[in-house]
Amino acid sequence: MNKFRAFLRREEGAAAIEYGLLAGLIAMAIVVSAGMIGTSLNTVYGYVSAGLATISAP
Repeated sequence: MNKFRAFLRREEGAAAIEYGLLAGLIAMAIVVSAGMIGTSLNTVYGYVSAGLATISAP
């Protein structure tokens, strides 16, 4: 019975799960922010491309 109680009191697994959840949330934030930055850059490149298309060569 004492071994079972000791097993329930151990918190190493809980800490590992918490670190795993934290790493997952950080990864999700990176993916979302990279997607938003990519969309913004695509818009900027579209403006630049449209501006350069109107320039004629001398």
